[in-house]
This record gives sequence, structure tokens and C-alpha cells, in this order.
Amino acid sequence: MFVYEKKLQYPVRIKNPNPALAKFVCSQYGGPNGELGASLRYLSQRYSMPYPELKGLLTDIGTEELGHLEMVGTIVHQLTRTMSPEEIKKSGYDTYFVDHTAGVYPTAAAGFPFNAGCMAVEGDPIADLNEDLAAEQKARVTYENILRLCDDPDVSDVIRYLREREVVHYQRFGEALRRTLEKLNERNYYVMNPAFDK
Repeated sequence: MFVYEKKLQYPVRIKNPNPALAKFVCSQYGGPNGELGASLRYLSQRYSMPYPELKGLLTDIGTEELGHLEMVGTIVHQLTRTMSPEEIKKSGYDTYFVDHTAGVYPTAAAGFPFNAGCMAVEGDPIADLNEDLAAEQKARVTYENILRLCDDPDVSDVIRYLREREVVHYQRFGEALRRTLEKLNERNYYVMNPAFDK
């Protein structure tokens, strides 16, 4: 089903290590609004979508989110690849370092590890698509917060690209929700469904 190209969707070339910045960026790897949760959410939701085009959309976006996960992991790795013990302590990266050294581990910026509870899968197309719209906006906001704290143009360039993709995904999910609402029936209902309210 997947064809893996051994290159990133967008190039990541970070010249200057910065473990303090890596702490923020890591949240888009395994934080509550990060790429790991997004990819798992969409690839799980596709099974209960009633229309082939929705299954395809969720597969496409879920797969792209896996590529974004790889990009964010690459950013974190490049920001932490040559840290000295002094830099680790000074940057506040020491608590992460004790448990994971310079490994890329799915965690939020606040330090708590990835939790599958952040990926909603309801099995209802309207609930799931609304969740997806909200998830893309939360990811966009997280990327914008990273941009507010980022002073490295190499990192900002990639983060802007990822933020732009969140906006595109939001638009695609909006189109999917509109198409779904146009096809209301007993397999896809909203508020009231005559099949259940007899």
C-alpha cells in the first residue's frame, strides 16, 4: 500500500544545535497536537468512513502526517546531535537527556509522553471530521507558538512549511465534511436520524 521514498517531504538542514528549541519542537512529534497522534487518528478513522473518497482522504493525509513526523524527528535530532554536558544543563534539556539521551522520543514540550488518548476515533463520520478540523487547527497553533519562540531560520523555514500543510489539511477536511453532510442517510446522520427516532 505504501511506497517509501527515502527522502523527506521538505528538506531539513539545521546548522546550529539548540537543545532548548528541541524541547519545543519535540511537542509536534509526540505532544497532544503532534504528528504522531494525527497520523494514527486519520489512519484509524478511515475504517469507519462510509464513502471511498473519505477513506482515501484519511489515508492520504494520515500517510502525509507520518512524513511530517519524520521531518519533526529530524529537526529534533539535528538540534540535539552535538550537545555538550554544559549545553544540556544550561538549556534545560537535562531531564529529557537523563531518560532518552539524544534519542527522539514522543513527548510533549511539558515532558509527558505520548498518550493515545489525544487521538479521537468515534466511528461517526461527522464527529470524526469535526475532530479532524479541530486537530488541524490545534496543530497550526502549536506550530505558530513554536515560531514565536524560534530564532533559527533553518528551523523556522521547515516549521512554516509544516504549518502550511496543516492549513491545507483543514481545508480538505472542511470539503469532506460538506460532502458528507450533503449525503445524510441512515449510515451518516446528524442530530436526528429517522432510522433511529421511529
